[in-house]
Amino acid sequence: MTRLTRVFCVKIVAQVKLLPASAHDADALAATLRACNRAANAASEVAFTRDLKRRNVLQEAVYHRIKADFDLGAQPAVRVVKKVCDAYATLKGNIKAGNLGPEGSKRRMRAESKPIAFHEDAAQPYDDRILTWNLDVRTVSVWTVAGRIKGIPFVGSPEALKLLASRKGESDLVMRDGMFFLVATIDIPEPQPYKPDGFLGVDLGIVNIATTSDGDILAGRGLNRYRKRQRDLRAKLQKKRTKSAKRVLKRIRRREARHAANTNHIIAKRIVATAERTSRGVALEDLGGIRQRVTAKKDQRARLHSWAFAQLGAFIAYKARRAGVPVVHVDPRNTSRQCSECWHTHRTNRVDQARFVCRSCGTVLHADHNGSRNIAHRADAAWQRGAVNRPSTA
Repeated sequence: MTRLTRVFCVKIVAQVKLLPASAHDADALAATLRACNRAANAASEVAFTRDLKRRNVLQEAVYHRIKADFDLGAQPAVRVVKKVCDAYATLKGNIKAGNLGPEGSKRRMRAESKPIAFHEDAAQPYDDRILTWNLDVRTVSVWTVAGRIKGIPFVGSPEALKLLASRKGESDLVMRDGMFFLVATIDIPEPQPYKPDGFLGVDLGIVNIATTSDGDILAGRGLNRYRKRQRDLRAKLQKKRTKSAKRVLKRIRRREARHAANTNHIIAKRIVATAERTSRGVALEDLGGIRQRVTAKKDQRARLHSWAFAQLGAFIAYKARRAGVPVVHVDPRNTSRQCSECWHTHRTNRVDQARFVCRSCGTVLHADHNGSRNIAHRADAAWQRGAVNRPSTA
Protein backbone atom coordinates (compact mmCIF):
# COMPACT_ATOMS: atom_id res chain seq x y z
CA MET A 1 0.00 0.00 0.00
CA THR A 2 1.34 3.41 -0.95
CA ARG A 3 1.31 5.93 1.87
CA LEU A 4 0.69 9.54 0.85
CA THR A 5 2.64 12.25 2.65
CA ARG A 6 0.98 15.62 3.03
CA VAL A 7 3.25 18.46 1.97
CA PHE A 8 2.76 21.79 3.73
CA CYS A 9 3.69 24.99 1.96
CA VAL A 10 4.82 28.46 2.98
CA LYS A 11 3.19 31.33 1.09
CA ILE A 12 5.72 33.88 -0.17
CA VAL A 13 4.84 37.13 -1.95
CA ALA A 14 6.81 38.28 -4.98
CA GLN A 15 6.27 41.82 -6.26
CA VAL A 16 7.34 43.22 -9.63
CA LYS A 17 6.89 46.67 -11.12
CA LEU A 18 5.15 47.11 -14.47
CA LEU A 19 6.60 49.54 -17.01
CA PRO A 20 3.76 50.51 -19.39
CA ALA A 21 5.16 51.58 -22.76
CA SER A 22 2.78 54.51 -23.19
CA ALA A 23 0.35 56.77 -21.37
CA HIS A 24 -2.47 54.91 -23.15
CA ASP A 25 -1.42 51.62 -21.55
CA ALA A 26 -1.15 53.23 -18.11
CA ASP A 27 -4.58 54.83 -18.49
CA ALA A 28 -6.05 51.48 -19.54
CA LEU A 29 -4.66 49.77 -16.42
CA ALA A 30 -5.99 52.56 -14.17
CA ALA A 31 -9.41 52.47 -15.87
CA THR A 32 -9.52 48.70 -15.38
CA LEU A 33 -8.96 49.02 -11.65
CA ARG A 34 -11.66 51.68 -11.40
CA ALA A 35 -14.17 49.59 -13.35
CA CYS A 36 -13.46 46.42 -11.35
CA ASN A 37 -13.77 48.19 -8.00
CA ARG A 38 -16.98 49.96 -8.98
CA ALA A 39 -18.33 46.56 -9.97
CA ALA A 40 -17.13 45.17 -6.64
CA ASN A 41 -19.02 47.90 -4.79
CA ALA A 42 -22.19 47.06 -6.72
CA ALA A 43 -21.77 43.36 -5.94
CA SER A 44 -20.99 44.16 -2.29
CA GLU A 45 -24.26 46.12 -2.02
CA VAL A 46 -26.22 43.10 -3.24
CA ALA A 47 -24.27 40.71 -1.00
CA PHE A 48 -25.01 42.86 2.05
CA THR A 49 -28.68 43.72 1.44
CA ARG A 50 -29.69 40.22 0.32
CA ASP A 51 -27.22 38.33 2.51
CA LEU A 52 -25.62 36.54 -0.42
CA LYS A 53 -22.09 35.94 0.88
CA ARG A 54 -21.41 32.63 -0.86
CA ARG A 55 -19.68 32.83 -4.20
CA ASN A 56 -22.05 30.71 -6.27
CA VAL A 57 -25.25 32.44 -5.16
CA LEU A 58 -23.76 35.94 -5.40
CA GLN A 59 -22.36 35.24 -8.86
CA GLU A 60 -25.77 34.07 -10.06
CA ALA A 61 -27.34 37.29 -8.75
CA VAL A 62 -24.87 39.88 -10.09
CA TYR A 63 -22.80 38.30 -12.90
CA HIS A 64 -24.74 39.56 -15.93
CA ARG A 65 -25.40 42.96 -14.36
CA ILE A 66 -21.77 43.83 -13.56
CA LYS A 67 -20.61 42.54 -16.95
CA ALA A 68 -22.99 44.85 -18.77
CA ASP A 69 -22.84 47.89 -16.47
CA PHE A 70 -19.06 48.04 -16.03
CA ASP A 71 -17.86 46.65 -19.38
CA LEU A 72 -16.16 43.62 -17.85
CA GLY A 73 -15.27 40.37 -19.55
CA ALA A 74 -16.54 37.04 -18.26
CA GLN A 75 -13.47 36.09 -16.25
CA PRO A 76 -12.89 39.55 -14.73
CA ALA A 77 -16.52 39.53 -13.56
CA VAL A 78 -15.94 36.16 -11.89
CA ARG A 79 -12.78 37.51 -10.20
CA VAL A 80 -14.72 40.54 -8.93
CA VAL A 81 -17.37 38.33 -7.32
CA LYS A 82 -14.70 36.18 -5.68
CA LYS A 83 -12.96 39.31 -4.34
CA VAL A 84 -16.19 40.46 -2.71
CA CYS A 85 -16.90 37.07 -1.16
CA ASP A 86 -13.33 36.80 0.14
CA ALA A 87 -13.64 40.26 1.73
CA TYR A 88 -16.80 39.25 3.62
CA ALA A 89 -15.22 35.95 4.68
CA THR A 90 -12.18 37.82 6.04
CA LEU A 91 -14.39 40.28 7.90
CA LYS A 92 -16.39 37.44 9.43
CA GLY A 93 -13.18 35.69 10.51
CA ASN A 94 -11.80 38.86 12.10
CA ILE A 95 -15.05 39.47 13.99
CA LYS A 96 -15.12 35.88 15.22
CA ALA A 97 -11.48 36.01 16.34
CA GLY A 98 -11.83 39.48 17.86
CA ASN A 99 -9.15 40.93 15.58
CA LEU A 100 -10.72 44.35 15.17
CA GLY A 101 -8.18 46.16 17.36
CA PRO A 102 -9.02 48.97 19.79
CA GLU A 103 -12.71 49.83 20.15
CA GLY A 104 -13.54 46.42 18.67
CA SER A 105 -17.25 46.56 19.55
CA LYS A 106 -17.71 49.90 17.76
CA ARG A 107 -15.84 48.66 14.71
CA ARG A 108 -17.94 45.52 14.67
CA MET A 109 -21.16 47.55 14.75
CA ARG A 110 -19.95 49.75 11.88
CA ALA A 111 -18.83 46.71 9.88
CA GLU A 112 -22.17 44.95 10.32
CA SER A 113 -24.28 48.04 9.56
CA LYS A 114 -23.11 48.75 6.00
CA PRO A 115 -21.65 46.90 3.00
CA ILE A 116 -17.91 46.60 2.48
CA ALA A 117 -16.66 49.43 0.24
CA PHE A 118 -13.74 49.10 -2.17
CA HIS A 119 -11.54 52.07 -3.03
CA GLU A 120 -11.34 52.83 -6.75
CA ASP A 121 -7.61 52.00 -6.75
CA ALA A 122 -7.90 48.81 -4.68
CA ALA A 123 -6.00 45.75 -5.89
CA GLN A 124 -7.70 43.47 -8.40
CA PRO A 125 -6.95 39.72 -8.61
CA TYR A 126 -6.10 38.18 -12.00
CA ASP A 127 -5.86 34.52 -12.92
CA ASP A 128 -4.03 32.81 -15.79
CA ARG A 129 -6.92 33.35 -18.21
CA ILE A 130 -6.61 37.14 -18.10
CA LEU A 131 -2.93 37.51 -17.17
CA THR A 132 -0.09 35.74 -18.95
CA TRP A 133 3.50 35.81 -17.69
CA ASN A 134 6.44 35.52 -20.09
CA LEU A 135 9.36 35.07 -17.71
CA ASP A 136 11.97 34.56 -20.45
CA VAL A 137 11.61 38.11 -21.78
CA ARG A 138 10.11 39.52 -18.55
CA THR A 139 6.84 40.76 -19.97
CA VAL A 140 3.17 40.19 -19.19
CA SER A 141 -0.04 40.21 -21.21
CA VAL A 142 -2.89 41.82 -19.25
CA TRP A 143 -6.64 42.09 -19.88
CA THR A 144 -7.99 45.65 -19.57
CA VAL A 145 -11.28 47.35 -20.31
CA ALA A 146 -9.55 48.81 -23.41
CA GLY A 147 -8.56 45.39 -24.69
CA ARG A 148 -5.69 43.04 -23.95
CA ILE A 149 -2.29 44.75 -23.68
CA LYS A 150 0.60 42.49 -24.63
CA GLY A 151 4.29 42.77 -23.90
CA ILE A 152 4.25 45.05 -20.84
CA PRO A 153 7.80 44.86 -19.37
CA PHE A 154 8.30 44.28 -15.67
CA VAL A 155 11.27 44.56 -13.30
CA GLY A 156 11.90 43.19 -9.84
CA SER A 157 14.54 42.05 -7.38
CA PRO A 158 16.60 38.95 -8.30
CA GLU A 159 14.86 36.97 -5.51
CA ALA A 160 11.39 37.97 -6.74
CA LEU A 161 12.23 37.01 -10.33
CA LYS A 162 13.53 33.65 -9.11
CA LEU A 163 10.37 33.01 -7.08
CA LEU A 164 8.13 33.72 -10.08
CA ALA A 165 9.33 30.49 -11.69
CA SER A 166 7.24 28.62 -9.07
CA ARG A 167 4.20 30.90 -9.37
CA LYS A 168 0.73 29.34 -9.58
CA GLY A 169 -2.76 30.77 -9.24
CA GLU A 170 -3.79 34.41 -8.88
CA SER A 171 -1.77 37.61 -9.08
CA ASP A 172 -2.96 41.04 -7.93
CA LEU A 173 -2.74 44.19 -10.01
CA VAL A 174 -1.89 47.09 -7.68
CA MET A 175 -1.60 50.83 -8.35
CA ARG A 176 0.49 52.87 -5.91
CA ASP A 177 1.40 56.54 -6.40
CA GLY A 178 0.71 56.30 -10.12
CA MET A 179 2.89 53.20 -10.54
CA PHE A 180 1.63 49.69 -11.30
CA PHE A 181 2.74 46.47 -9.64
CA LEU A 182 1.89 42.79 -9.90
CA VAL A 183 1.92 40.85 -6.65
CA ALA A 184 2.09 37.07 -7.00
CA THR A 185 1.77 34.49 -4.22
CA ILE A 186 4.14 31.53 -4.42
CA ASP A 187 3.77 28.29 -2.47
CA ILE A 188 7.14 26.92 -1.35
CA PRO A 189 7.33 23.44 0.26
CA GLU A 190 7.80 23.83 4.00
CA PRO A 191 10.66 21.73 5.42
CA GLN A 192 9.96 19.51 8.42
CA PRO A 193 10.92 21.42 11.62
CA TYR A 194 13.88 19.89 13.41
CA LYS A 195 14.07 18.98 17.09
CA PRO A 196 15.64 22.07 18.67
CA ASP A 197 18.65 21.98 20.94
CA GLY A 198 17.30 24.76 23.19
CA PHE A 199 15.78 28.09 22.20
CA LEU A 200 16.98 31.52 21.20
CA GLY A 201 14.88 33.91 23.28
CA VAL A 202 13.89 37.21 21.66
CA ASP A 203 12.71 40.18 23.73
CA LEU A 204 10.88 42.77 21.61
CA GLY A 205 10.97 46.39 22.71
CA ILE A 206 10.61 50.00 21.64
CA VAL A 207 14.07 51.34 22.52
CA ASN A 208 15.78 48.11 21.41
CA ILE A 209 13.72 46.49 18.67
CA ALA A 210 14.93 43.00 19.57
CA THR A 211 17.38 41.55 22.09
CA THR A 212 18.36 37.87 21.99
CA SER A 213 19.29 35.55 24.84
CA ASP A 214 22.81 35.45 23.37
CA GLY A 215 23.15 39.11 24.32
CA ASP A 216 22.80 40.43 20.77
CA ILE A 217 21.07 43.84 21.08
CA LEU A 218 19.44 45.03 17.85
CA ALA A 219 19.05 48.68 18.76
CA GLY A 220 16.10 50.72 17.59
CA ARG A 221 17.49 54.16 18.33
CA GLY A 222 18.27 54.81 14.67
CA LEU A 223 14.75 53.83 13.60
CA ASN A 224 13.18 55.88 16.40
CA ARG A 225 15.24 58.94 15.42
CA TYR A 226 14.18 58.43 11.80
CA ARG A 227 10.51 58.22 12.81
CA LYS A 228 10.81 61.38 14.90
CA ARG A 229 12.32 63.24 11.94
CA GLN A 230 9.48 62.04 9.73
CA ARG A 231 6.84 63.11 12.29
CA ASP A 232 8.44 66.56 12.60
CA LEU A 233 8.63 66.89 8.81
CA ARG A 234 4.97 65.90 8.39
CA ALA A 235 3.89 68.40 11.05
CA LYS A 236 5.92 71.16 9.38
CA LEU A 237 4.47 70.43 5.92
CA GLN A 238 0.90 70.11 7.20
CA LYS A 239 1.25 73.49 8.87
CA LYS A 240 2.25 75.16 5.56
CA ARG A 241 -0.90 74.02 3.70
CA THR A 242 0.58 74.87 0.29
CA LYS A 243 0.27 72.82 -2.89
CA SER A 244 4.00 72.10 -2.94
CA ALA A 245 3.82 70.93 0.70
CA LYS A 246 0.95 68.57 -0.18
CA ARG A 247 2.97 67.17 -3.07
CA VAL A 248 5.88 66.44 -0.74
CA LEU A 249 3.53 64.84 1.82
CA LYS A 250 2.14 62.57 -0.88
CA ARG A 251 5.63 61.61 -2.00
CA ILE A 252 6.92 60.70 1.46
CA ARG A 253 3.75 59.15 2.93
CA ARG A 254 4.93 55.53 2.61
CA ARG A 255 8.63 56.15 3.14
CA GLU A 256 8.59 55.51 6.88
CA ALA A 257 6.60 52.27 6.53
CA ARG A 258 9.01 50.96 3.87
CA HIS A 259 12.01 51.83 6.03
CA ALA A 260 10.52 50.13 9.11
CA ALA A 261 9.59 47.02 7.10
CA ASN A 262 13.10 46.78 5.66
CA THR A 263 14.58 47.07 9.18
CA ASN A 264 12.27 44.32 10.44
CA HIS A 265 13.22 42.07 7.51
CA ILE A 266 16.93 42.47 8.32
CA ILE A 267 16.39 41.76 12.03
CA ALA A 268 14.14 38.74 11.37
CA LYS A 269 16.64 37.26 8.91
CA ARG A 270 19.48 37.65 11.42
CA ILE A 271 17.52 36.03 14.25
CA VAL A 272 16.37 33.03 12.18
CA ALA A 273 19.85 32.52 10.70
CA THR A 274 21.37 32.46 14.22
CA ALA A 275 18.81 29.93 15.44
CA GLU A 276 19.27 27.72 12.38
CA ARG A 277 23.07 27.82 12.61
CA THR A 278 22.99 26.72 16.26
CA SER A 279 20.14 24.16 15.81
CA ARG A 280 17.87 26.05 18.21
CA GLY A 281 14.28 27.20 17.98
CA VAL A 282 13.06 30.79 18.30
CA ALA A 283 11.14 31.86 21.41
CA LEU A 284 8.93 34.98 21.24
CA GLU A 285 6.56 36.73 23.62
CA ASP A 286 2.85 36.52 22.91
CA LEU A 287 2.17 40.27 22.63
CA GLY A 288 -1.39 40.12 21.33
CA GLY A 289 -3.44 43.08 22.58
CA ILE A 290 -0.46 44.82 24.19
CA ARG A 291 -1.53 48.26 22.93
CA GLN A 292 -4.75 47.92 24.90
CA ARG A 293 -3.02 46.57 28.03
CA VAL A 294 -0.10 48.98 28.24
CA THR A 295 -0.42 52.63 29.20
CA ALA A 296 2.19 55.12 28.05
CA LYS A 297 3.10 58.68 28.84
CA LYS A 298 1.99 61.31 26.35
CA ASP A 299 5.47 61.72 24.84
CA GLN A 300 5.76 57.91 24.40
CA ARG A 301 2.41 57.20 22.74
CA ALA A 302 3.61 57.86 19.21
CA ARG A 303 6.48 55.41 19.65
CA LEU A 304 4.19 52.77 21.18
CA HIS A 305 1.61 52.95 18.40
CA SER A 306 4.23 53.00 15.61
CA TRP A 307 5.93 49.93 17.14
CA ALA A 308 5.68 47.28 14.41
CA PHE A 309 6.15 44.26 16.71
CA ALA A 310 3.38 42.29 14.97
CA GLN A 311 5.10 42.75 11.63
CA LEU A 312 8.47 41.68 13.05
CA GLY A 313 6.86 38.63 14.65
CA ALA A 314 5.21 37.71 11.34
CA PHE A 315 8.51 38.11 9.48
CA ILE A 316 10.32 35.87 11.99
CA ALA A 317 7.53 33.27 11.78
CA TYR A 318 7.50 32.92 8.00
CA LYS A 319 11.30 33.01 7.66
CA ALA A 320 11.52 30.34 10.35
CA ARG A 321 8.97 28.17 8.53
CA ARG A 322 11.01 28.44 5.33
CA ALA A 323 14.10 27.27 7.23
CA GLY A 324 12.34 24.58 9.32
CA VAL A 325 13.11 26.43 12.58
CA PRO A 326 10.54 25.80 15.37
CA VAL A 327 8.91 28.93 16.85
CA VAL A 328 7.30 29.00 20.31
CA HIS A 329 5.30 31.87 21.84
CA VAL A 330 5.35 32.23 25.63
CA ASP A 331 3.47 34.23 28.26
CA PRO A 332 5.23 37.62 28.61
CA ARG A 333 4.14 38.28 32.20
CA ASN A 334 7.02 39.27 34.51
CA THR A 335 9.75 38.47 31.98
CA SER A 336 11.20 41.90 32.72
CA ARG A 337 10.92 41.52 36.53
CA GLN A 338 12.12 37.93 36.97
CA CYS A 339 15.79 37.12 37.48
CA SER A 340 17.03 34.70 34.82
CA GLU A 341 19.55 33.22 37.33
CA CYS A 342 17.62 32.62 40.57
CA TRP A 343 14.01 33.22 39.35
CA HIS A 344 13.35 35.85 42.04
CA THR A 345 10.54 38.10 40.78
CA HIS A 346 9.93 41.64 41.99
CA ARG A 347 9.13 44.94 40.30
CA THR A 348 12.12 46.66 41.93
CA ASN A 349 14.49 44.28 40.11
CA ARG A 350 14.01 46.43 37.04
CA VAL A 351 16.00 49.51 38.05
CA ASP A 352 15.37 51.44 34.85
CA GLN A 353 14.77 50.87 31.14
CA ALA A 354 18.24 49.42 30.50
CA ARG A 355 19.37 47.91 33.82
CA PHE A 356 18.29 44.82 35.77
CA VAL A 357 19.62 44.17 39.30
CA CYS A 358 18.29 41.15 41.19
CA ARG A 359 17.48 42.03 44.83
CA SER A 360 18.01 38.40 45.85
CA CYS A 361 21.20 37.12 44.18
CA GLY A 362 22.72 40.40 42.98
CA THR A 363 22.81 39.47 39.27
CA VAL A 364 23.33 42.54 37.08
CA LEU A 365 22.31 42.35 33.41
CA HIS A 366 21.00 44.49 30.62
CA ALA A 367 17.23 44.46 31.26
CA ASP A 368 16.29 43.29 27.75
CA HIS A 369 18.97 40.57 27.82
CA ASN A 370 17.57 39.30 31.12
CA GLY A 371 14.06 39.29 29.64
CA SER A 372 15.15 37.36 26.55
CA ARG A 373 16.83 34.72 28.73
CA ASN A 374 13.57 34.28 30.66
CA ILE A 375 11.71 33.88 27.37
CA ALA A 376 14.18 31.20 26.24
CA HIS A 377 13.82 29.33 29.57
CA ARG A 378 10.02 29.39 29.36
CA ALA A 379 10.01 28.13 25.77
CA ASP A 380 12.41 25.31 26.64
CA ALA A 381 10.28 24.30 29.65
CA ALA A 382 7.10 24.37 27.56
CA TRP A 383 8.77 22.23 24.90
CA GLN A 384 10.05 19.69 27.43
CA ARG A 385 6.61 19.19 28.98
CA GLY A 386 4.97 18.92 25.55
CA ALA A 387 2.87 22.07 25.87
CA VAL A 388 3.66 23.12 22.29
CA ASN A 389 3.44 21.41 18.93
CA ARG A 390 6.58 19.42 18.27
CA PRO A 391 7.89 18.05 14.96
CA SER A 392 7.66 14.35 14.31
CA THR A 393 10.91 12.47 14.92
CA ALA A 394 9.82 9.45 12.89
